[in-house]
Amino acid sequence: MLPERKTALVRRVRLLVAGTITYNVVEAVVAISAGRAASSAALVGFGLDSVVEVASAAAVAWQFSGRDPEARERAAMRVIALSFFALAAYVTVESIRALSGAGTAGESTVGIVLAAVSLVVMPVLSGAQRRAGRELGSASAVADSRQTLLCTYLSGVLLVGLLLNGLFGWSWADPLAGLVIAAVAVKEGRDAWRGDHCC
Repeated sequence: MLPERKTALVRRVRLLVAGTITYNVVEAVVAISAGRAASSAALVGFGLDSVVEVASAAAVAWQFSGRDPEARERAAMRVIALSFFALAAYVTVESIRALSGAGTAGESTVGIVLAAVSLVVMPVLSGAQRRAGRELGSASAVADSRQTLLCTYLSGVLLVGLLLNGLFGWSWADPLAGLVIAAVAVKEGRDAWRGDHCC
């Protein structure tokens, strides 16, 4: 790879990571606030997922802030893996609590709008970062793009759960889908820990 191309790709990854961090900070604040207002474990969990994504993106930002990003790759991958495991643990606990009847969430228009916006924004960020990471040969950038893609799935789960709860009172739909997402997060965490995300 030409040095100019590598420099351009590193710059692109940094910009995408900065965009991901910024969006997720806003998403976390809005989701947690709306979740508390509506007593929605799903919305609060979604907001905490955004915090986990910030940790993952920050690991990639740290990696690419040094002169030799390859030397920091393994440490960044471990942080990303641990963030997947933390997300899986939280979603599992909250889903089981919701399925066992620990509180009934109210309707949240803010949550529905947030989930819909995230369904549009997150795949774009994920795809762009995945392409840049693959071309650069960076497992951590690819792994972080999967973390962002997982947020897309969680956005879909949240949107469906909020709509089904609001329209039909089916409070079980969201936590059930959350358990599926948790299983996917565990797989992604294992892959990140082993370094299986690249190219």
